[in-house]
Amino acid sequence: MYAVIETGGKQYRVEVGTELAVELLDAEPGESITIDRVLLVADGAEASIGRPLVDGASVSAEVVRLDRADKVVSFKYRPKARRRVKKGHRQEQTILRVTDVVVYGRSAAEAVHKAEADAKSERQRLEEAAARQAAEDAALAARLAAKAAPKATEGTEGAEADAPKARPSRAKAAAKRTEAATAAEETAPATEPAPAEESAPAVTKKSNRAKATRAEPADAAEPGTQETSPATDASPAPKRSRTKKDE
Repeated sequence: MYAVIETGGKQYRVEVGTELAVELLDAEPGESITIDRVLLVADGAEASIGRPLVDGASVSAEVVRLDRADKVVSFKYRPKARRRVKKGHRQEQTILRVTDVVVYGRSAAEAVHKAEADAKSERQRLEEAAARQAAEDAALAARLAAKAAPKATEGTEGAEADAPKARPSRAKAAAKRTEAATAAEETAPATEPAPAEESAPAVTKKSNRAKATRAEPADAAEPGTQETSPATDASPAPKRSRTKKDE
């Protein structure tokens, strides 16, 4: 609900909680005043227009403080007459806060308070529901933790029981490794390395072929032997005719 009021020769649109600066009124800060010059009152889709004022409508307001408006500068001069006049003015004002708008027995403040109470109750209901849900979640988490605790302890006990069994096996493996190392050290001096003279260098196929080719001419140079080749052995040489030199 809102209203249009007139004060100090000016019109203002106000509703509950509006603060406005009006012309100076004869009231002290903290006092409550009632403005009867209401030109229009609207409540949702309904509106009451005054001719010129709305009957049975009024606006209640509280004086917040007395104040002064911004400075207004006036400057007057007359050309060619050396006349210059400069003045500043700050208008006195009264700051009002609207507390209620009443029309035909209906109060806007009561409607606002009722809406605030409903919103507060709804907020409280939501907060209570959230707190209840949080408590249920905490209880469920506690139950789950209590169920998981025995399983964790059983797992740790089993691991502790298995740990001593694993340790002897590791000790046995280490003992076996040390025994094998000592046995290898004892047997190592018994095996004497072969002398360097007995160990003949490895002969490749290429070196064998070279020795064979060098040995063949030596055999052919022996007296009483005739050099033969594989080709002559396979096929006899052709006979030649006798000449006078042969005779």
